[in-house]
Amino acid sequence: MITWLTDTVIGKCTMTFLISMLPVVELRLGLPYGIAIGLDYPLALLSAVVGNLLPAPFIILFIKNVLAFLRRRFRSLDGFITKIEDRAHLKSEVVTKYGPIGLFLLVAIPLPGTGAWTGSLVAALMGMQLKKALPAIVLGVLAAAGIMTLVTFGAIHLF
Repeated sequence: MITWLTDTVIGKCTMTFLISMLPVVELRLGLPYGIAIGLDYPLALLSAVVGNLLPAPFIILFIKNVLAFLRRRFRSLDGFITKIEDRAHLKSEVVTKYGPIGLFLLVAIPLPGTGAWTGSLVAALMGMQLKKALPAIVLGVLAAAGIMTLVTFGAIHLF
């Protein structure tokens, strides 16, 4: 199984996709990883973007219910959930001020604490509708992919 993930194009795409789905690292790690392991750029880009975007609609639609369920079922997680919500509310100031453009900016800037996961969480907690939030998140992920492409290929040429 391990050799399939590291030695085949489909396996490399799968790993790039899965890494890009992870919160915190998202596409910021997935795309450079795909390029570093030898995927052709279009495949690395497609795998990373799709992997990064896949969780977004589910987060927007279901995270409030999931967090409420976790609070009820596992009271020990209440502090952790409150911390996540508080961080999302801090990030929501830009979205409150600029609407979908603010959400785009929050997702597009490839720094810790930004990205599709954070943008989706902010949109959900603000009660944004999926049809307003998702286009901004998609465009933000594409912009982040462009930035990470420049950073990745710039770093490769430095070494």
